[in-house]
Amino acid sequence: MDLNGKTIVITGGARGLGGAMAARLASEGAKLALVDLDEAALLERTAACVELGSADARSYVANVAKEAEVEGLFDRIAADFGALDGLVNNAGITRDAMLLKYKDGQQVQKMSIEQWQAVIDVNLTGVFLCGREAAAKMIELGSKGCIVNISSISRAGNMGQTNYSAAKAGVQAMAVVWAKELARYGIRAAAIAPGFIGTEMVMSMKPEAREKIEGMIPARRVGDPDEIARAVQFIFENDYFSGRCIDVDGALRL
Repeated sequence: MDLNGKTIVITGGARGLGGAMAARLASEGAKLALVDLDEAALLERTAACVELGSADARSYVANVAKEAEVEGLFDRIAADFGALDGLVNNAGITRDAMLLKYKDGQQVQKMSIEQWQAVIDVNLTGVFLCGREAAAKMIELGSKGCIVNISSISRAGNMGQTNYSAAKAGVQAMAVVWAKELARYGIRAAAIAPGFIGTEMVMSMKPEAREKIEGMIPARRVGDPDEIARAVQFIFENDYFSGRCIDVDGALRL
């Protein structure tokens, strides 16, 4: 896929990894539909993408966990751009907690159903809803598009992240299923599993905490958000890449 002039949707596109993806694809001349709940940050990112070279960049405020909102979102995007060539399912949240925690034989903590459901709703159901609606529009518009799901190396299981690990494992699995089911329509699907990346959240950590994380990584540093964005670009541009997950983690491997 030549990204120049192509219409790409990025969920969670206002900042962090989504913001880096938006910047990189904008510099390649892609048309961008950026989706987030933070309207102020979204408008700022959209304006920056236009300055970087995007052929057209627009903002959409939507909750990816709400079916009606997602259906309306992709209806608006298709109407506004008249095309849909790619989706990056990047929106996600964390609500970390141990499954159970005991002290002196007494339970002092457990992951709540609210913590579980919040992450599953956004990180798994949201990916399903956006993937489904994007694929439907691609088929209707006759687009040989591509869907990229952002998983995580935590998909293999990470302490304190029962909810997040389960969702990110599902995200990768859905990409494999979609690659097989949608190939007949000329649509590809793939996943990326980032390790520790230097987003605003990670870089705002106390220096000693960040140093501890970096010490666990064989590459001895956290990744740059643009290194994930480059992986997204590779998947979009390589028309034979489908049904696989790229780990970008500095050889950490949880």
